[in-house]
Amino acid sequence: MDMNLQKYLAFLKTVECNSFTKAAEALSYSQSGISRMIRDLEEEWGLSLLERRQRGVRLTSDGVKLLPYIKDLCQQYDRLQRQVDALKGLESGLIRIGTFSSVGTHWLPNIIREFQKDYPNIEYELLLGDYREIEAWIREGRVDCGFLRLPSASDLDTIFLEQDDFWAVLPENHPLAKAEQFPLENFCKEPFLLLEKDKNTEISNFFRQHGLIPNVRFTTYDDYVILSMVENGLGISLLPKLILQRIPYRIIAKKLDTPASRQIALALRDKTNAPLPVKRFLEYLPYR
Repeated sequence: MDMNLQKYLAFLKTVECNSFTKAAEALSYSQSGISRMIRDLEEEWGLSLLERRQRGVRLTSDGVKLLPYIKDLCQQYDRLQRQVDALKGLESGLIRIGTFSSVGTHWLPNIIREFQKDYPNIEYELLLGDYREIEAWIREGRVDCGFLRLPSASDLDTIFLEQDDFWAVLPENHPLAKAEQFPLENFCKEPFLLLEKDKNTEISNFFRQHGLIPNVRFTTYDDYVILSMVENGLGISLLPKLILQRIPYRIIAKKLDTPASRQIALALRDKTNAPLPVKRFLEYLPYR
């Protein structure tokens, strides 16, 4: 979808929901992504469209005047796209996606739900793996696209989606549970639970970059095993914030005193020549 149309849709949904946060949830974007798209529109047009208030948003006088035009434009685009898809025969198809667990758990259900509203007969095949496996599946044609961290191999087309910060994960009774930030050196002093499948993950690389050797007591590639062990007081860990959404475990998550993050992207062999269902699927990715 043309980027301006994404911005128009973000504007309409924010007005409808009276909230950046609720609009973000409805469209499977981040709150900052929705806010940025609307800010981009305002800067592009040199107008103020929304008043940001403590309890929501309100249309400005310019926003009121432009709202029906933006709404009509989005409706016309939707009708156009449906006609194009009907002519091309986008009534069925299969999208094969490589993903790692946190994206498969917290992003893909929302993206697929919205995509299915417009294309209910498309089928999906999801393969769960690590970054290297997903890269290999894309090259081999085993999947049409896959979620990766950046940087990835130069022979793949990538679409940046979001920066995902790493947070310290502590049991509820940890002495630093109420601290504002968690010091890196504590990972070297306390029992550390390492989320790792090989020796080249971003967590191990982060410690190497800072000249630190964590006190590793347990290693696994299952993030939920890590969370359960932290809850039971067996150690502390370092996990991406995306993993920590809507978890049932009684743990405390803390920002680090030295920030760390990963860049999440979607990768394809060739975006231009991707199958039509995949091209349409890309339009529903979170713009962040």
